[in-house]
Amino acid sequence: MTHAPGPSLAALVLAGGRARRLDGADKPGLRVGSARLVDHAVAAARALGADPIVVVGPPGIVDPDATVRVVREDPPFGGPVAAIAAGLRELEASEPDLTVLLAADLPRAQAAAALLRPWIDAADRTPDPKEAGAVLVDAGGRDQWLAGVYRTAGLRERLATLSEAGASPHGAALGALVGALALARIPDEGESADIDTWDDLDSWRARLGTLEASADPAGHDPARPEEDA
Repeated sequence: MTHAPGPSLAALVLAGGRARRLDGADKPGLRVGSARLVDHAVAAARALGADPIVVVGPPGIVDPDATVRVVREDPPFGGPVAAIAAGLRELEASEPDLTVLLAADLPRAQAAAALLRPWIDAADRTPDPKEAGAVLVDAGGRDQWLAGVYRTAGLRERLATLSEAGASPHGAALGALVGALALARIPDEGESADIDTWDDLDSWRARLGTLEASADPAGHDPARPEEDA
């Protein structure tokens, strides 16, 4: 007996923000553990079997290959909804059933993505049409929309609804896109924690260890501005 193939899965890695609380540093390029943050996100998408993986960010942020593509919202720095819209345009040819959304600032992206696996598997075995996807929910009860998986058709429908209402994706709040979707909520005890500040970066590096890109004996990060003496 042959089995029908499971739902096709793609991933969008959002890596194009301004990182204002990191003084405009290249946040996806910061190293935590043995890799850059953007590489953790790409590895997480690969571990889920996503193909293709679209990184929405500046040119050169990753090296494209057979499964990884790089696109940019136009104009740049349009926010997460504009980035998702740009990523979905790149997926039009393949039109996956499911799309994983991952931020490029999750030091434990692979652990976060692994929590989505049971829902993805269940969507294959016993699809629930009432659920448009699944997101992680942190210990404070906050939905982590950029650590989630969504039915691609649902994302497209929401983008169309915003457009019909006269709203531009540029600068739109992420909640305006996905907040109205019926989503399964998966408890998360910290895997979806992100890096927003230098203190966050220091904390995660202390927890996970970091192989620095430079051999600076003082341990300075070249992306981090020095404080005045």
